[in-house]
Amino acid sequence: MTHRILIVDDERNARDALKSLLTDEGYEVREASDGEEGLEALAEFRPDAVLCDVRMPKMDGLTLLKRAREDGHEGLFLMMTAFGSIETAVEAMRRGAEDYLTKPLDVGAVTARLEKVLEKRQLVRDNQMLRERIREKYQFSHIVGDSPELQAVFDVVKRAAPTRATVLILGESGTGKELIAQAIHEESPRRAKPFVKVNCAALSETLLESELFGHEKGSFTGAVGRREGRFELADGGTLFLDEIGDISPGLQVKLLRVLQQREFERVGGTTTLKVDVRVVAATNKDLTAEVKGSRFREDLYYRLNVVSVTLPPLRKRKSDIPALVAHFIERYSELHGKEVRGLAPGTLNALLSYDWPGNVRELGNVVERAVVLARGTELTADDLPPTMRGPRPRDRSPDTLIPGATLYEIEREAILRTLEMVDGSTSRAADVLGISVRKIQYRLKEYAQQDADASRPSNN
Repeated sequence: MTHRILIVDDERNARDALKSLLTDEGYEVREASDGEEGLEALAEFRPDAVLCDVRMPKMDGLTLLKRAREDGHEGLFLMMTAFGSIETAVEAMRRGAEDYLTKPLDVGAVTARLEKVLEKRQLVRDNQMLRERIREKYQFSHIVGDSPELQAVFDVVKRAAPTRATVLILGESGTGKELIAQAIHEESPRRAKPFVKVNCAALSETLLESELFGHEKGSFTGAVGRREGRFELADGGTLFLDEIGDISPGLQVKLLRVLQQREFERVGGTTTLKVDVRVVAATNKDLTAEVKGSRFREDLYYRLNVVSVTLPPLRKRKSDIPALVAHFIERYSELHGKEVRGLAPGTLNALLSYDWPGNVRELGNVVERAVVLARGTELTADDLPPTMRGPRPRDRSPDTLIPGATLYEIEREAILRTLEMVDGSTSRAADVLGISVRKIQYRLKEYAQQDADASRPSNN
């Protein structure tokens, strides 16, 4: 990328020298002899950076900087002054200048400072783009699934996200609790601050305490220096405590204090630290049963359970499977360089018939495996794990199905074939078939239950 540089200086020799230097460095350069010309050039040329003299006739450099910012120009300003006074430099920085240079200019300093500020601007832009991509990825409208069960979850979370309330996410492993936690953060006013994750089940009590609250040098064997904990790192943002049901009674007491008073001490420290952190917690355990069994503090449970969200297991929202499968096919086809575009007839039946104890995570793993092993552009039942293949699907067209088939069988074939044709979109399938999305979702649950019942061994 070639950066555009505007030189604004009333001294012609200075402009010519700078233009020659910067052109040789590969920049696209334009000149202006005073502030008024510079303001016109800003609008036309849209430079990435402006090298601007402070003292000029008609309009000085500081006025040009002020006018440029008022007009919304985002070019980086490096002010040039022959006086080198700290007051001038401070005023220029206060008005939005990125840096300043003292005349007579040092050639090496000009190129080094210019390169530095342009790299900084590119880093800021890259971070903004990355943040937008993350925000797009995690906003609720991009979480795959339109089943009534999932929409009920979204409704609660959308209302809770903009607040400071602690949220407790419940659900089986693999249902997407972390994804919901990230979405809560991205939909909140804290989105520009850190989102910090801790898996409470992955660490021992001592290590988890240090991970959460930090430690001082020498506080335990191996503590060779001071370390900030996750609460400090998440200050102003969101702390996601996954598997909260697995923390020890001792840590439960300390966590309760942080939630109540927003303060704590590092391990081995005496200084009380205060933080502004929103806590989102998740667990696959039944915390009410843990409280009754005296394994989880009741007061901590109520502190965490200000707003609770229970994610339904995949077996209870099978109408989302077609859309999830289409999403995973697209993702893993791109990742592994395959040309898989959809499902062969009968494959969706096999996926709907399975109960998915591992939930969405298991479905994603199965689809990735199938994409890797696929021989053609469609996933077949043979690409699925053996336990999911079930009976071989009948290879017949709707025309050969009609004679002797019931209307229910014809409807089932039409719904499943149409879903395969539209990459699992229930809304598009509803448009094609002229029926409601709710009816398709209801039928998919019905078909899944029938297939599950048919696959169970008879007691006779």
